[in-house]
Amino acid sequence: MTDRKLHWENVYNTKASQQVSWAQDVPQTPLHFIDSFDLSEAASIIDIGGGDSKLVDHLLDRGYRNITVLDISAVALEKAKKRLGNRANLVKWIVSDIAEFKPDQCYDLWHDRATFHFLTTPEEIESYLKIAQQAVKEYLVIGTFSENGPKKCSGLEIKQYSENQLSRQLSGGFQKLHCITEDHITPFNTIQNFLFCSFKRSN
Repeated sequence: MTDRKLHWENVYNTKASQQVSWAQDVPQTPLHFIDSFDLSEAASIIDIGGGDSKLVDHLLDRGYRNITVLDISAVALEKAKKRLGNRANLVKWIVSDIAEFKPDQCYDLWHDRATFHFLTTPEEIESYLKIAQQAVKEYLVIGTFSENGPKKCSGLEIKQYSENQLSRQLSGGFQKLHCITEDHITPFNTIQNFLFCSFKRSN
């Protein structure tokens, strides 16, 4: 296992769902973006770095039936499966480092809240972008720490992004639709400023 995988397995083994800074009962901003695309219930959706996020719960509640959740941590996905109970059987679960992901299908929507910004080397970023270009048919939503956000998360260095910087990274195959910044209030009542951008496939 890589050091990164060991790190995240340890995080999810030692912390409860409400003890991690990224916890959200209702991921309103991602859901707002997703709702704006007016996708059919059969649309293929992948949540990158979904862990035990509750986005999948809300997607199932909306009737989507072709959902994939990918995370580097098997422990995180097991937590999500346990929470969902029988509904977990409606979801495809993939344990993979995103920089090494080999998709076997294409997706109408690629959602990533706070995975991309953990990739800090040019090689990792290039790998991610190539995978997204291969796998995304329609829409892509990415949330990263903004230039006013933290410089570290869970003890790891991250890469902050401005709207222009994120748009340039995705310019090889995607057209920016809309960007917002928002303050995420952590379970510890600290503030993390995020940048969320949506993109549409352009070629």
